[in-house]
Amino acid sequence: MGDVERRDGRRHLFLLEMTMAETGYIVAEDVSRVLDELQDRLRPLFGTTLLITGASGFLCSYFVEIVATLNTRTSGQPCRVIAVDNFRSSPADRLSHLLERQDIRLIQHDVSLPLKLNEKVDWIIHGASIASPTFYRRYPLETIDVNVNGTRHLLEQARQHSCRSMLYLSSSEIYGDPDVSSVPTPEEYRGNVSCTGPRACYDESKRMAETLCTTFHRLYKIPVKIVRPFNIYGPGQRLDDRRIVPDLMAAALKRHPLTLLSDGRASRSFCYITDAVRAMFYVLLSEANGEVFNVGNDEKEITIEELARAVRQVAGPPWLSIEFGSSTDTQYLTDNPQRRLPDLRKIRLCFGWKPEVPLLNGLQRTFQHYEAIEGELAQPNFS
Repeated sequence: MGDVERRDGRRHLFLLEMTMAETGYIVAEDVSRVLDELQDRLRPLFGTTLLITGASGFLCSYFVEIVATLNTRTSGQPCRVIAVDNFRSSPADRLSHLLERQDIRLIQHDVSLPLKLNEKVDWIIHGASIASPTFYRRYPLETIDVNVNGTRHLLEQARQHSCRSMLYLSSSEIYGDPDVSSVPTPEEYRGNVSCTGPRACYDESKRMAETLCTTFHRLYKIPVKIVRPFNIYGPGQRLDDRRIVPDLMAAALKRHPLTLLSDGRASRSFCYITDAVRAMFYVLLSEANGEVFNVGNDEKEITIEELARAVRQVAGPPWLSIEFGSSTDTQYLTDNPQRRLPDLRKIRLCFGWKPEVPLLNGLQRTFQHYEAIEGELAQPNFS
């Protein structure tokens, strides 16, 4: 091994150790495993600029970490990342360990307002949103603004810069509460969504954002793709997010009862974060312009009560109780889908992708991360 190779190897090891110290060894391992599969596929990113919105959030922070680690692994021109977030629903320090790097630029900005950049952008991943039902019902107008106005501004950016590809992160919520004949739910299903209920601010604005994407594709040939994530979970999701997996994890960490604010009979399929980001990179770097893809895990549809039992199995002592309660919010369960299971035939056929992390393994890794990193619950910053 030559001196340059030794130096590069030491540098990569040092930066990996820094990432492990800042984000936890589970996240660092996840990032490394994604790159083991995708490194060659990500070569088109070299020497280009990638704009990521919602960059400090749970899902999109993985994109930033993966590209940052890719840059340390390679000797070619790095991919420059412009990471944008207003930190309303995401931790301001999530990417702080990357701030001194020349290949990462972090901008605090609300994308519901126009973003002015003085450099060309080649790729866009638009993930900025308020995705937790508890918080988007509390901030409905802000939710509509980022999903509709924010998406319009990003599409204008893609048009202005003649982007090579734009990926829009929509939601499985656009399907609403599907009828049983459409479970598993394919991309062609048009949805059963209330346009006036308490969840409509999110569901309908996500649907409108998809309309904007496909309209820009038809009118201006914008190379935009849409993914609809189904219940993505994993390390880094805020414990105070108020969604089911972090809620159960937070309770298990404190050895409190695993309390369900429902009868526990609604069912979901849960997808580990690494499977989701692998799929989304496949879509971003493809020629499937104007297309929509479900992203999730079709391994098993389980009830919320069964999920609580799985969390207890991996995280809590066997005596930890599962209890049923009700929310003080009278609209907590209004329009809540009873079933959620993706039909993944399209993305499997197009890219040969498939989910690989079984639920129990993913829950175990998630709990290990929280146990090692999260110490105290962060306070939300919805101001």
